[in-house]
Amino acid sequence: MSKIDDLFALYDCNVNDEAVKNAIDNILADHFVENGNKKVYQQCLSQIDLTSLNGTDTEAEIISMVEKVNSFNTHFPHLQNVGAICIYPALVPIVKAHLTENVGIAAVSAGFPASQTFIEIKVAETSMAVMEGATEIDVVISIGKFLEGKYEEVYEELSELKAACRDAHLKVILETGALKTASNIKKAAILAMASGADFIKTSTGKIPVAATLEATYVMCEAIKEWNEKTGVKVGYKPAGGIVTTEDAVNHYTIVKQVLGNEWLNNKMFRFGASRLANNLLSSIEEKEVKYF
Repeated sequence: MSKIDDLFALYDCNVNDEAVKNAIDNILADHFVENGNKKVYQQCLSQIDLTSLNGTDTEAEIISMVEKVNSFNTHFPHLQNVGAICIYPALVPIVKAHLTENVGIAAVSAGFPASQTFIEIKVAETSMAVMEGATEIDVVISIGKFLEGKYEEVYEELSELKAACRDAHLKVILETGALKTASNIKKAAILAMASGADFIKTSTGKIPVAATLEATYVMCEAIKEWNEKTGVKVGYKPAGGIVTTEDAVNHYTIVKQVLGNEWLNNKMFRFGASRLANNLLSSIEEKEVKYF
């Protein structure tokens, strides 16, 4: 057996998809209503990685986004700011030059979103993003290699990227919509955490199936089991397709019930989103808000 086989043997990776759906239904039936309130909406807002990952992004557009973060507390003094700003690596210097608030600078890296490039380029891009000021790095696993069962190669790549991050936090994107089954998602989550991920993240938002409730449940169960066995707390980030307040509360409710209150902060739980922020603000203010 390989060291990865030994690793998987320590965890329950034979996850039944139907059982996952039933568990989610039960959690939401019992607990969704108690989380449908402004306190939770405010908490979710503070956990957003405010994201712009368009090929058309301009420096002016990113500066405008940063300035809205900078002036957020002037307009909403009763609310906590977002957790981070998430952009492409080339735009990290622009964010760093203009950001005055204490929020993270998250850069996607390592051949995002397909991860289909050479490991040397992935490491160089990651190192450069950190050098330019990124405090968080979001990378995608080599999905093709994972689906071929080349787990050792995926592990080695992620370990190299973790080293390249130096002091920056590493968020590993599993691209759960491409993994198809709960069992694959569980294995990918364990592999990412074993490689040193500080966070595990569902999706790039660049394929049709993004952050499902099933992925959130399975990944949170993996984080819980990892924490129980190693004592290490790994963060969680659902991203892609989370738009409405209801979407956010659904994911929040699952995280709360599986992982507990220790994860309900922006050090351990983030949302990757662009449109969610305004919808949460609208729910909090009880009127339509188009701030971001």
